[in-house]
Amino acid sequence: MAAVTADTLTLPRVTGAELGDVERPVLAVSTAPAGFEGEGFPVRRTMAGINYTYLDPFIMMDHMGEVDYAAGEPKGTNWHPHRGFETVTYLIEGQFIHQDTHGGGGVITEGATQWMTAGAGLLHIETPPEKLVEDGGLFHGFQLWVNLPAKDKFLSPKYQGIESGQITLLASADGSSLLRVIAGEVNGHRGPGATHTPITLLHASVMPGHQLSLPWQPSYNALAYVMAGSGTVGPDGQPIHAGQLAVFGAGDRLTIAAEERQDSRTSALEVILLGGEPIREPMVHYGPFVMNTRAELQQALQDYQSGRLGIIPPDAIMPHVPTGQRSPLED
Repeated sequence: MAAVTADTLTLPRVTGAELGDVERPVLAVSTAPAGFEGEGFPVRRTMAGINYTYLDPFIMMDHMGEVDYAAGEPKGTNWHPHRGFETVTYLIEGQFIHQDTHGGGGVITEGATQWMTAGAGLLHIETPPEKLVEDGGLFHGFQLWVNLPAKDKFLSPKYQGIESGQITLLASADGSSLLRVIAGEVNGHRGPGATHTPITLLHASVMPGHQLSLPWQPSYNALAYVMAGSGTVGPDGQPIHAGQLAVFGAGDRLTIAAEERQDSRTSALEVILLGGEPIREPMVHYGPFVMNTRAELQQALQDYQSGRLGIIPPDAIMPHVPTGQRSPLED
């Protein structure tokens, strides 16, 4: 399942529960609806239907796959605009190639993360490479949208490529869980992602029959999405399984436990954990634009239509068309 693995017995460990810690209760567990994104790749809308009050500063997170594509099937997104937020793409299996109109881009490989600050606006593309399109294969990952406060909405766009070897690796207090910290701080250990909005983002693997107890920044919200496996969340042991998101209440520690028996497709409970400092500003969202007012949305659309968010470069990456699907003019 996970591209980044390690021997947890050799890793730094987070502290276990201590007297005076306040366990975060579970406010709700929701099931992510399925849909399609871009040119037709399957996603689960992990945050759909949840009040933004409990998500702030996160806007949405799509669980992409897990899908085993046949030859010619892999799809991505064509060139499109963004303004007012950051996109975070974390790949577990497969590859994506990226290019944007501010010079950012590269290949996102298994276990790596692409962090793109759209800020004032740009155009970009994310699409599978030619070999994956032609041969097919596994594809699995996440894309998270992180809001920017009003003072940062018009920052100059920026690109960060975080390779799998740069991710901070930790173990639970008993050594049974592997934590991959992509951004933010966990128990004094910081991930490599540079964020404008203070957040924590990590991928945890909890071994069957074990519990992960994790200290959490009290001023942050807390969310846990199960990508594979089954278990429980919170001090009351509320059941949760793959495709579900748990929303936690206030406190300074959260608990996740894996059932002793997992299904044949996973050897552990695989969870994306995230939380952030709420921005507490008005948020309006229309397609690829996330702003503070409707007037700003209208301006973003006008700026895109007039080319002020960028022009597709002459050396632009374009979605690869499988050999058997090309017209005679494309060969």
